[in-house]
Amino acid sequence: MTRVLIADDQTLVCTGFAMILTAAGVEVVGQAANGAEAIVATRRHRPDVILMDIRMPEVDGLEATRRILSGAPTTADGEPIRVLMLTTFDLDQYVYAALSIGASGFLLKDVRPDQLVHAVRLVRQGDALLAPTITRRLVERFARADPDRVALHRDLATLTPREREVLTLLARGLSNTELATALHLSEATVKTHVTRILTKLQLRDRMQAVVVAYETGLVTPSGRQLGSTTSQG
Repeated sequence: MTRVLIADDQTLVCTGFAMILTAAGVEVVGQAANGAEAIVATRRHRPDVILMDIRMPEVDGLEATRRILSGAPTTADGEPIRVLMLTTFDLDQYVYAALSIGASGFLLKDVRPDQLVHAVRLVRQGDALLAPTITRRLVERFARADPDRVALHRDLATLTPREREVLTLLARGLSNTELATALHLSEATVKTHVTRILTKLQLRDRMQAVVVAYETGLVTPSGRQLGSTTSQG
């Protein structure tokens, strides 16, 4: 069962989300009213997913997420803890900041119950998620190719042609299932490719891989990409 920690200073939001997730068979292991409490609760409960509000008193959600993920925390099962950011505001500047520090997704608080449950399960599986209204164009706007960033353990030359192809499609928002369909591969093979990409580029998760794909220029706002891909597996 997926274990979730909810961090939000609005009691009604915490209560409502907890009811929705519990009804869907998701275990809510704790709640926090600010970022400082979220940090403590994470250490105590080691949840699979943290629903983290951005605007909170004392320590905001972005800073709490940075502190939590900087220690590469793991769940009770030894898997990386995932953070799904929550906000009432569809504001561009939060998105790239959240993704850059390692958040696995971004949702608006008016998300439908079924979308909330789906998001938690998707992120738990290691997929990345952006709310429907927060498109990849936001990442494209803030992530610009930077020679220094490219040189910083981001050598895409270490990737095989197939891995570059997977990274390109991953950066465009495709899930593992969609990647498998697009590339005519099994989901297990896709997961293997993604794991190798993260290992070679020294990345924590696929959300960071999305950011790197834009920063290095592999994917650009115009849709063009560096180099070429092949269909060889």
